[in-house]
Amino acid sequence: MDRNIRTVDDVLRLLDGLFAPEADRWTAGGASWWDGFYADRSKAVPFFVSKPDENLVSYVERGLVAPGRALDLGCGPGRNSLYLASLGFEVDAVDLSPAAIAWAGERAREAGAAVRFHCGDAFALAATGLEGPYDLIYDSGCFHHLPPHRRISYLALLDRALAPGGQLALTCFAAGAMGSELPDEAFYREAGLQGGLAYTPESLRAIFADLTEVELRRMNDEDAGSPLFGEAFLWTALLRRPVES
Repeated sequence: MDRNIRTVDDVLRLLDGLFAPEADRWTAGGASWWDGFYADRSKAVPFFVSKPDENLVSYVERGLVAPGRALDLGCGPGRNSLYLASLGFEVDAVDLSPAAIAWAGERAREAGAAVRFHCGDAFALAATGLEGPYDLIYDSGCFHHLPPHRRISYLALLDRALAPGGQLALTCFAAGAMGSELPDEAFYREAGLQGGLAYTPESLRAIFADLTEVELRRMNDEDAGSPLFGEAFLWTALLRRPVES
């Protein structure tokens, strides 16, 4: 039996192994699972549409978010990346899936958008050639696919990459509407994420206690004819990192 645990990363990888093969959805080996997910672009998947999130558009229109350096985590086919680039943001976008990055690149070329797409693990930004600080980190649907122990990695990413005064904009499953509401410890007994973790406003505020809440609300439900993406089963949160003295 190997007993080589010496670091926090060793512990995180050990815990990842409890969720195999589901761990492929957030670890560097996850390209094959997500490539299969993106293989059929005609599937009726809500976020396959080339529309930006309604909350992101709202932040911009109300002056809560202004152009700067942006990182789109788990960018998928690039719909939010392209919107940010159209407004003058300097956009880096990262996703595990080569298929998603290829699709996003095609959309960017068609739109004439300048986005730097990178295929790789967001928790290892340096390995993907990315470097902060970023004024905006945007996450539309990644956080709720992480097991509880990987919140440590997520918060560490924010600590490294989010500029003082910068903002995290997040959408995730809302408790009572979508996703699993099991307590954290139950996921390790079940060895599965039940499709994703659902969060309450209180749990989000506790996890991101080091950030200042700008807005936390349910996403507006947008119909098929809307130019925006919106599903009411999601929370939307805009959180600001305090400016260091």
